[in-house]
Amino acid sequence: MCRFLEITESAWNRWRNHYGGMKVDEAKRLNELERENARLKRIVADQALDIDILKELNRGKF
Repeated sequence: MCRFLEITESAWNRWRNHYGGMKVDEAKRLNELERENARLKRIVADQALDIDILKELNRGKF
């Protein structure tokens, strides 16, 4: 199967461990949630950086 799909056996095992037992719609939903989670983490990191910059400005260290 791996040769037919032209993937390594480790890639197949990783995919099976990650998505094994899921239906297609569940796997798609999982991918959507992972993308949304990454986007939200970037937003939180940007906000934390903005807060740190404002604190530094407030202290007069700019």
